[in-house]
Amino acid sequence: MAERDRPERRPRIDQPREGRRRWNAPTMFTEETFGVISEKFARYMGTPYFLIGMTVFVIAWIVWNSTAPEGLRFDPYAFIFLTLMLSLQASYAAPLILLAQNRQADRDRFALEQDRSRDERNLADTEFLTREVAALRIALRDQATRDFVRGELRDLLDELEERGLVLVRREDLEAHDGPSALAADEGADSPT
Repeated sequence: MAERDRPERRPRIDQPREGRRRWNAPTMFTEETFGVISEKFARYMGTPYFLIGMTVFVIAWIVWNSTAPEGLRFDPYAFIFLTLMLSLQASYAAPLILLAQNRQADRDRFALEQDRSRDERNLADTEFLTREVAALRIALRDQATRDFVRGELRDLLDELEERGLVLVRREDLEAHDGPSALAADEGADSPT
């Protein structure tokens, strides 16, 4: 009876399937830890210490297997065991170096994206400031500046000189006629 009451469980194609539980073997290293180790290894392989050490090792190997007594030589003249070891080292080194390069490329790509977004923000800020400066210039065009006022006053003076009117400075008038003449002129002009 209970089976009849439950609706039938049909697979729906509009929904993803439920994931099945899988057994994952425990890992000793995470992907990040392995990447860090590979970067350290690749960085060490590019140092002079590694290159000098590897050169000394190969020279010592060749000298030992060339000059030592027959019974103590463990890799005869063709040095096949040395070649095998160097090939094995190279076969492990190449993928680790490539992994380190891929991680560096990812970091560079991330830094490039950050630089690009920062540059876009700087460009937007610069465009905003340019618009603000342009608006200020337009607003200042409507206001009289010192140079504008001076120019207008010069034009008025030139126009008065053309009409034959002579302007006299107060200092020039006082020097010529004295201060009493200036006071008399001011008194004659007043309506009292």
